[in-house]
Amino acid sequence: MAVVGALLVGDGLVLMLRGLFNFGIVLPGVLGIALMGLAWRWDTVARWRAAQPWRQWLWRAGWVALIAWLGSLALFFQFMRHDIASLAPKASAGAMPSAIIILGSGSPNCEVSPTLAARLDDGLQQARRFPEAAVVVSGGQDFGRLPCTEAGIMGDYLLAHGLAPDRLIREDRSTSTAENMHFSRQLLVQHGIRTTDPVIVVTSDFHLMRAERIARKAGFASVSGAAAPTPLYIRYNAWLREYFAYISGWLLGEY
Repeated sequence: MAVVGALLVGDGLVLMLRGLFNFGIVLPGVLGIALMGLAWRWDTVARWRAAQPWRQWLWRAGWVALIAWLGSLALFFQFMRHDIASLAPKASAGAMPSAIIILGSGSPNCEVSPTLAARLDDGLQQARRFPEAAVVVSGGQDFGRLPCTEAGIMGDYLLAHGLAPDRLIREDRSTSTAENMHFSRQLLVQHGIRTTDPVIVVTSDFHLMRAERIARKAGFASVSGAAAPTPLYIRYNAWLREYFAYISGWLLGEY
């Protein structure tokens, strides 16, 4: 228990030291601290449990709940693994898209993270495939209210890698996937692109299915997706965050 706890805490600390901070990173660290504390005070907890029958019941109920949650998480990870394996590496051929929407993924220290770079590189490939399509970069201020926006960083990256400035649209207000789609749709309409026109959504592989659903709920009638690979060092933390995002998105009616 102490070893598992230490590994979870180490995972969270390493990623946070790299400037990454989200629920999928914080939760393993919190669980790790709890496991290390429980291992350290195991005898004390055992005496506390033995003092009252209801405490024994509470202890067992807590472990049952934890095992059930871990089981649901394992099923979700299996679903993610299967879904990502079935994704085509590029958006499928179809009607010529009017716009390519690249979603932000966090920009620690106002820099392009490896996850975000993968999305932007995939977006550049889509932009080269469809040279008439407008390119939307979508993302507001990152955690900590840094003096930059994701859209600003993303747009600068694309321009530095050869995207024509007249194709670029920056959406710099959003703080969630639902807002990404809502604000991007508003900007595209202002640029004469209808919600019935085909669009490509570029995001990370683990995020694509939910993003496409949210895009349709936001009013885009014809959506296809392009999946960027997720770096291995952050992959399972990202899946954990997506687990809770699926639940919260369903509760909030985002898709």
